[in-house]
Amino acid sequence: MADIKVLSTHAVEEVLRELGPSFARASGARLVIDYDPANALKRKIEDGIAFDVAIVTRPVIDALAQQGKVFRESCRDIGRSGLGVAVRKGAAIPDIATVDAFKNELLAARSVARSREGTSGVYFESLLTRLGIAEAMRGKLVLGGSGRIAELVARGEVDMAVQQIPELLPVQGADFAGPLPEELQLYTVFSAGVSAACTTKDMATAFVDALAAPASSALFKAKGLERIPH
Repeated sequence: MADIKVLSTHAVEEVLRELGPSFARASGARLVIDYDPANALKRKIEDGIAFDVAIVTRPVIDALAQQGKVFRESCRDIGRSGLGVAVRKGAAIPDIATVDAFKNELLAARSVARSREGTSGVYFESLLTRLGIAEAMRGKLVLGGSGRIAELVARGEVDMAVQQIPELLPVQGADFAGPLPEELQLYTVFSAGVSAACTTKDMATAFVDALAAPASSALFKAKGLERIPH
């Protein structure tokens, strides 16, 4: 069985957990997947790591295509997600339906986790400034690692976690409180592309096509992602 080396953002991890085995059965190719934030994957690719398919944010895939690291014609937008909030399982669900309510819940929380360098974490830091509460939140922020920061909530280490919705939903011991208010929402588009150095281009392209296929839409939705509006 041939291997397809995939470098992927954590946002599509649950999709790949289900899609991978079915693709392997249909194609005879096994997915070997490494997960990291998109910006970390970009650095690894620029440093020369071997891979066949990258699943990252749209700006990163565009940059990699411009550098000749991926075939531009292979790049496909596969889905998008917004940001949401998680709290410890059984805790009171915060009111985050409006901008003011969300702001008040952040100020009332003892601690809030964000990703260290993921798209959600970088944006959330700027959002605190936009809301005028960056200074008030400074001592409350906890920087999570490269994975699912809602695990900090599940362990009782922080009150709230803000991250991509698909990364919050699977965490055992945490409850999804809801998406950020629409006025504050950041939708991140995720894209897949085939490495310019890939030696199994046809098989890698077939995998990207499977990700983008309409038949996968229900799976993406169930995992907290939506298709790109056209």
